[in-house]
Amino acid sequence: MTGDEAGARFLDDVTVELIKHSASDSDVLWAARVSTAGEQSLEEIGKDPARSRGLINFLMRDRHGSPFEHNSMTFLVSAPIFVFREFHRHRVGWSYNEESGRYRELQPNFYVPGTERKLVQEGRPGKYVFAEGSAEQHKIVTEAMEASYRQSYAAYREMLEAGIAREVARAVLPVGLFSSMYATCNARSLMHFLSLRTKNEQAKVPSFPQREIEMVAEKMEAAWATLMPLTHEAFVAGGRVAP
Repeated sequence: MTGDEAGARFLDDVTVELIKHSASDSDVLWAARVSTAGEQSLEEIGKDPARSRGLINFLMRDRHGSPFEHNSMTFLVSAPIFVFREFHRHRVGWSYNEESGRYRELQPNFYVPGTERKLVQEGRPGKYVFAEGSAEQHKIVTEAMEASYRQSYAAYREMLEAGIAREVARAVLPVGLFSSMYATCNARSLMHFLSLRTKNEQAKVPSFPQREIEMVAEKMEAAWATLMPLTHEAFVAGGRVAP
């Protein structure tokens, strides 16, 4: 993270915080066993879910997906607007509330890729790869982005100070501006998101996400894996395919 005297902050990472949850491996078990045990399936709530690792693996392998929906996780995500435009394409099993430029003055926090971010696209669509950028290319990216951000935010502030409505003035701001949102999901919808928004050698179906949304996905997966370790283990073992 860097900043300047005008108050602009230039960030090279996203933040993801697990705000609240009701999610554990036992949620999968009592939901699955109601089909054969009825109300007696509630006994699973107090039992060690490790005893039923095989059932979780079976459900994942044979894609019996509904038992993975009886849980909830709410994340607070801070990321560039262009990340959210991709994120909001995930609609099934997700709920969102994002900060609004109509109702609050947006803060000058902007995304600038770090030096580890690959910059050069090689190959044609569908078969391209990304390669490391040179020091000169990173310099061009950093200087161009920061200059553009400063100019657009200065125009935004000029309009606000002239009494222009926030919902009008925000039109000059770029998609590299950081926004924040609450995102709520269940394990099944999260697994679908992860299958598309992470690149992993263990995945049966390859995915090629933009790096910035993958950064969000990686942080969400790390939080989820601590809540539902057996389910996460089965997801990875099954080739990272959502049930």
